[in-house]
Parts: sequence; structure tokens; C-alpha cells
Amino acid sequence: MFDYYSSKWKKKRKKILRIDGYVDRIEKRYGRITEATVVHHIYPADEYPEYAWSDWNLISVSLATHNKLENRKTGELTKLGIELQRRTVPGVDWRKRNE
Repeated sequence: MFDYYSSKWKKKRKKILRIDGYVDRIEKRYGRITEATVVHHIYPADEYPEYAWSDWNLISVSLATHNKLENRKTGELTKLGIELQRRTVPGVDWRKRNE
């Protein structure tokens, strides 16, 4: 189980939010500016531990968007979360492609 309370994760989370300008990157694709407070693993950390700390696998989102990407009760990706995962190529920095 991934430790979301570790100091290492808190530091990484802060870095990703800063890189993304504290803006929900999903909403930004639709021209909406929404504050991001959550960092989502595109490839879930428990299923893909080798990607857990990779910047390309982390995306800043709002809590509302996070709830659309992942079923909060089961931890499983939703249809939208699976779609985001399919569009994300492991090891490829999507931030550089989408800027």
C-alpha cells in the first residue's frame, strides 16, 4: 500500500503541484482554470509501483476531478481515469507534449 502520509510523498506532491502551477490539468484542457489540491497517479501506485514516483505519472487535479478519475471507495480508476491512463505513455513527459 502506497504511503500518502510519508514526508517523501508530501515533498513530491508539493513539487508536482508547483510544476503544474496549482492548476487542475484536466480542467485546463477544456479552458477552465480550477485550483489543484490533489496529485493523482495516472497509473495507480499500488498496481504500478515502478511508476509511483515518476513525474510523468503524476498530475495535479482538484478534489472534484480526482473523484471523477478514481472511485474513492474502491480505489479503482473510473472510465475517465482509464481514458487518461490510455493517453499517457509510460516514460514520456506529457507536460512537454501539451505545453
